[in-house]
Amino acid sequence: MTISLKSRRRSFDLLGSVGSLFKAVKSPAIAIAIFLAIWQLFSWLPGATLPGPIQVVQETWILILYPFYDRGGTDVGLFWQLLASLKRVAVGFTASAIVGIALGILIGVNTGIYKSLDPLFQLLRTIPPLAWLPLSLAALQKNEPAAIFVIFITSIWPILINTSVGVRQIPQDYNNVARVLQLSKQEYFTSILIPSALPYIFTGLRIGIGLSWLAIIAAEMLVGGVGIGFFIWDSWNANKISEIILALVYIGVVGLLLDKAMAYVESLIVPAEQK
Repeated sequence: MTISLKSRRRSFDLLGSVGSLFKAVKSPAIAIAIFLAIWQLFSWLPGATLPGPIQVVQETWILILYPFYDRGGTDVGLFWQLLASLKRVAVGFTASAIVGIALGILIGVNTGIYKSLDPLFQLLRTIPPLAWLPLSLAALQKNEPAAIFVIFITSIWPILINTSVGVRQIPQDYNNVARVLQLSKQEYFTSILIPSALPYIFTGLRIGIGLSWLAIIAAEMLVGGVGIGFFIWDSWNANKISEIILALVYIGVVGLLLDKAMAYVESLIVPAEQK
């Protein structure tokens, strides 16, 4: 029985894909294995207080195997803890993206407004996320809106600033062409301003989504309720260090996935030659 040329090509393509995947994960896998080995060795030293990876898995395997349990209240699995945090991040980040892009465009096209407000924005963006929490609690009187506000106020600055810079960096030749063609404001906005500023906007969005995830973890430690930040604080109070380490792993993985998701959306929208 002879194998068709098309079948052979499919086999070679499959082998090539597997080989590429192996090469892509080989180096990171080796680095992670070395890190885990060093961590385990340090945990065996006399006087070591942090558990090693083996002990962490032994003490948290139930949480790993059963992330979807729900016994009511705050006694829920890690899936629900992460989901609650992600919902807050989605609301706060979406609001910051809408407001940040709109204000960034307004500031970018108006030199007078830019010169007036840029120093204020540069000052406000340096304030740590948790410094906003007492003020938001005093103003909103509720934990949930206060946590969402902390996300909003933390992530809006890179979006706003990068958008305004992107608008101000539009090449003068593009503006000259717009005048020659007598483009309307709407045509200029959709054909020149937005396409030119998109790389800057997505840079701000990627930074903003990362800051949102950082901010909600810190805010949840103080406002309580269901969420991965509160889970870490609750585990600390119960002296469950292994659970804290497991939560940190989940936080890192989710943060990486959020950044990769934003990068993927950028690859679909922003042309490669503009990056």
